[in-house]
Amino acid sequence: MPSETAPVASTAADIVKEPPSLSALFFAFAKMSLSGFGGVLVFARRAIVDEHRWMTAEEFNETFALCHFLPGPNIVNLSLVFGSRLHGIAGGLAAFAGLLGPPMLVVTGLAAIYGHFGQVDALRRALAGIACVAVGLLASAVFRMMSPLLKKRDLLGLLVTAAAFAAIGLARLPLPLVLLVAVPISLVATYAKMRWLR
Repeated sequence: MPSETAPVASTAADIVKEPPSLSALFFAFAKMSLSGFGGVLVFARRAIVDEHRWMTAEEFNETFALCHFLPGPNIVNLSLVFGSRLHGIAGGLAAFAGLLGPPMLVVTGLAAIYGHFGQVDALRRALAGIACVAVGLLASAVFRMMSPLLKKRDLLGLLVTAAAFAAIGLARLPLPLVLLVAVPISLVATYAKMRWLR
């Protein structure tokens, strides 16, 4: 049996030049959403960067960062921004429909089942286990998204990331307040680095 190797993150040189079709976008996002019940980000990054090579790791991080500033769930914003980037409005709608359509059908069915069997103790324990898995997937995605910063030894990027985590996750400061401070610092520092530290 041939051994399987983990996919390697794309670089600018090996990005697929031909954009995927609308149906390929729909099915790729449908697969992501059905694979990652409760935590789609890790599957979205793996599919877009590693498997299909539609973006580099840096492009994915930049696009996902943009999606944080748009209203709504980040992964939904990512589907719309990514699809629109490739095929305009039709691409955005195809990726959006793939991301939300199949899970909506699954969740509707699960809600009906839960309505009948929600008080069963085994089901409650199973849902608690699923929640733990979702946390692990999110931690994995965060580590993989940090890998470009680690490879480039971007000390400033890592410091801003650590400070934002400490402010939001540990000190429980409001997200808008942290962004008001962190974003200007990041922009000024990145501009200075690009201009004077080439």
